[in-house]
Amino acid sequence: MTPAAWHEVEVVLSEVMDLPAAERSSRIVQLCGARADLKTEVESLLSAHEKAASFLEGNAEFDLTATPAFSLQGKQLGPYRLLSIVGVGGMGTVYRAERTDGRFQKQVAIKVTPAAIHSPELLRRFTSEQQILATLEHPNIARLLDAGVSAEGIPYFVMEFVEGIPVNEYCDTGQLSTKQRLSLFQTLCSAVQYAHQHLVVHRDLKPANILVTVDGVPKLLDFGIAKIVEPWVAGTQGETRSLLNPLTPGYASPEQVRGETITTATDVYSLGIVLYELITGQAPYRVMGKPLDEAIRIICQSEPEEPSALLRRLGKDDPRSASALSSDLDAIIAKAMRKEPRERYASAEELASDLGRALAGVPVLAQRGTVLYRAGKFVRRHRLGVGIAAAAFLMLVVFAAAMAIQAQRIAKERDRANREAEASKRVAEFITNMFRVSDPTESRGNTVTAREILDKASQDIDRGLAKDPVVQAQMMDVMGMVYWNLGLFGRAQPLLERSLNLRVQTLGLENQATLSSGSHLAAVLASEGRFDEAQKLERKTLELRRRVLGPEHPDSLQSMRSLANLMERQARDLPNGPQADAGFADAEMLERETLATCRRVLGTDHPDTLAVMNRLGSTLDYEGRYPEAEQLQRETYAIQRRVLGPEHRDTMGSLNNIAFTLEKEQRYAEAETVYRQALDIQRRILGPDHPDMLLTMDNLSNTVAEQGRYAEAEKLCRETLDIRVRVLGPEHRDTATSKYELAGLLARQGRRDEALRTLRDAVDHGLPAGTDLYIDQEDDFKSLHGDPRYAALLAHAKDRAVTQKPDN
Repeated sequence: MTPAAWHEVEVVLSEVMDLPAAERSSRIVQLCGARADLKTEVESLLSAHEKAASFLEGNAEFDLTATPAFSLQGKQLGPYRLLSIVGVGGMGTVYRAERTDGRFQKQVAIKVTPAAIHSPELLRRFTSEQQILATLEHPNIARLLDAGVSAEGIPYFVMEFVEGIPVNEYCDTGQLSTKQRLSLFQTLCSAVQYAHQHLVVHRDLKPANILVTVDGVPKLLDFGIAKIVEPWVAGTQGETRSLLNPLTPGYASPEQVRGETITTATDVYSLGIVLYELITGQAPYRVMGKPLDEAIRIICQSEPEEPSALLRRLGKDDPRSASALSSDLDAIIAKAMRKEPRERYASAEELASDLGRALAGVPVLAQRGTVLYRAGKFVRRHRLGVGIAAAAFLMLVVFAAAMAIQAQRIAKERDRANREAEASKRVAEFITNMFRVSDPTESRGNTVTAREILDKASQDIDRGLAKDPVVQAQMMDVMGMVYWNLGLFGRAQPLLERSLNLRVQTLGLENQATLSSGSHLAAVLASEGRFDEAQKLERKTLELRRRVLGPEHPDSLQSMRSLANLMERQARDLPNGPQADAGFADAEMLERETLATCRRVLGTDHPDTLAVMNRLGSTLDYEGRYPEAEQLQRETYAIQRRVLGPEHRDTMGSLNNIAFTLEKEQRYAEAETVYRQALDIQRRILGPDHPDMLLTMDNLSNTVAEQGRYAEAEKLCRETLDIRVRVLGPEHRDTATSKYELAGLLARQGRRDEALRTLRDAVDHGLPAGTDLYIDQEDDFKSLHGDPRYAALLAHAKDRAVTQKPDN
């Protein structure tokens, strides 16, 4: 079936899915008309959906005349119990739920998509979706907490539970003024813009997916459940897309209903419709109940009534109408809802900025910018001055001069606005080109992954944004950090190096964005084991941040935290002795200074404060102060679970640190339990190749070995080594660490020849030269003492330590 045909199926499904069973058949006949093929396909998909939904109820026979929704209330999905239904959608049901294992009491929202039990493609894409969604941490986006598949094969997503009401209801119930509605809408735009910068297009923006809490905080819902735009969504996998991403006709863009490529412009269009509804109280198009072809015609061809004209016709003067804003709002909404994507705002950020101009009374990009329009803006902003000038003839000269100055200022505003518009347009075009790899004409029918989109963008960034080095540097920094979060350090480093160089050239050495690039690059260098370079760069960044921003600015505190972390990690590479002790002591001193400042400036529960507590606990651990370390780590973990949630990456890191301390205290059974708990979460949230997960596997292997289960430990160690070779390369220090630990396991089992070969490989390929000196101190290699080959290897390692500088 062609993508266009699947879109027809999609639209009909979205119309009938929520209807009572008794009304479905007649509505399907009405929508499909003489199209028997369309009718058959829709009824087949409805049947598959309902059969899957009833799977947990015992595989009951499906009947179109039966109740359309099968409640799973009270059922168990993984560690969650479904408590009650909070919403029913076309492709699934959202439940309020709680954990049953006692790990935390906070309630969550779970959306169950039973139809996916028949779709292996959906199950395959879960891991990549989670890796992308794990990076979406924005105060106005409901966070993904967990995802999985039940014992019966039902896939589900676990999200932050948002207590709120749809944004349109919130505005109407609270009788918000136009300006208050626009302010709320601008906050929503910032969340959409954040998602776009992380390569995610929502695709179903509507009031039902935008809840506002009792505190007035808007929350954007439904990322990663049925609305994530996968790289292949534009048509290479049309069948799966239609099943899992049903559109909402009243908010769908022309390109959506035509089955064309989906880009960020699609969300801009839907934002325009939401804004229209917030201002007028009515939807711009009436498509519900219309035949399929008529609904598509309305969306693609008709133009809605201007909001100001609709308000006048309805007699709604308060609180929505505001005469000073009405003309600008008409133009802004019309631009956001243009039929052609390229004619809309280039980004959600540009849409929000134009609303800001309208609120400030300055010319907006959506207007044509005539002299009369701009003069009118000036008069409205300076009523008193114009009135006084009109009262006296002599003031006309002054007024004329003021007008000339004002004209210059307006010209500057226009030029600045045009520059911003051009920059936003270039960013939008660049992001659009990133997604174009998913177009069937580009991908030639192959499935394209999110990683391939990112790789293509990093290759095209020179050509795509060459005219604007400031924006180019920003995109390089964003993509570099995405690579870093995914554990792809080799990809991240060149992008961040170029971003830093561009920002130094265009913005200057002391610019805040330049300093951020420096700190980001230092983090990547540290992840690659290049601690000397990383520490030098972070020290310079900290010096500049203190001078430019002040010693208590959050950015300065972040550099202090990073520098302390680097000092601790360098001390770990030194042989036990005075030099290592001094390194840990220096790191502890800086961490305590940073922690005291963070608690005073940011507060005890701030994520940055918690990160410093976490690092200080690790340092105390390496200093052998285990009870003190464990107490601080458990305190940190408890706060992080409450503030960040148990599935947050920082929370998982603290859990791993607790296990490491238990291991050091020789409480191996307890350590193993905690490591396995952390590993289970990391596999689901971060994916099977992430460095954090590999570190936990490494530690778990050591703990299992300490309990004498060498075969099991060796299996874990080899699995970690294989992944590190594939992901990081054979020369990476973490890969060499896995080889080193495998050699120790082999030596413990008396397999001397294998142990010596593996240890020599670690020494020659990636193991830092500074660590070679304490090989002969390790208990793991006692069985090799006296073997001349071991003595020769030690001599080679010590010689290498003299002739090669560490970390270079």
